[in-house]
Amino acid sequence: MSYLPTARTTPTRYRERADYHRATAHQILDEALVCHLGYVNDGRPVVLPTTHARLGETLYLHGSTGGGPMLAAKAATASGSGLPVCVTVTLVDGLVLARAAMHHSVNFRSVVVLGDARVVEDPAEKLRALRCLLDHIRPGRADDCRTPNARELAATGVLALDLVEVSAKLRTGGPVDDPEDAALPHWAGVVPLTLIPGPPVPATDLDPRTPVPAYLR
Repeated sequence: MSYLPTARTTPTRYRERADYHRATAHQILDEALVCHLGYVNDGRPVVLPTTHARLGETLYLHGSTGGGPMLAAKAATASGSGLPVCVTVTLVDGLVLARAAMHHSVNFRSVVVLGDARVVEDPAEKLRALRCLLDHIRPGRADDCRTPNARELAATGVLALDLVEVSAKLRTGGPVDDPEDAALPHWAGVVPLTLIPGPPVPATDLDPRTPVPAYLR
């Protein structure tokens, strides 16, 4: 199954790197810990980093009810539409060093999602989305913390964006130097990059008898 390419999700350059398979987009969205939310506020573009989580074909975005995106989305909803947004995630897999400065690059996996976001008002859906956001940070965390109280729920906003207009883009492999540069005496290749979790560091006020949860070990 694939997403249907649109004029807005079709790259103008390096079209061979585009990927519309749902499995590819889902894997990238699920691995990324931070997304960037773009929208227009008072006629000017704004891009903000935030946390996200995917539940089926819906992307949930976390924010404060008093924040710009939530206020803009509420205003859009009041007028009978969603908030037009562009959400992106990027995973950097390596630095690509070529012999020529022009051919340096980055190995990456990215996803762009376009659509109209809505404010999640239904209490059951909101709790579901917040649990999903917690488990996106670390699977199992939602069952291992206090649930939000009424005040916290009122202060927390969630946007929902249907995954309809979606595209992934990927670059893999080594540098692509010009043949005439192959003999130049400069190192060329890839420096792999990975995100590796370290040992959990307990809070200073944590009871020392509290065991490290299995999902963190």
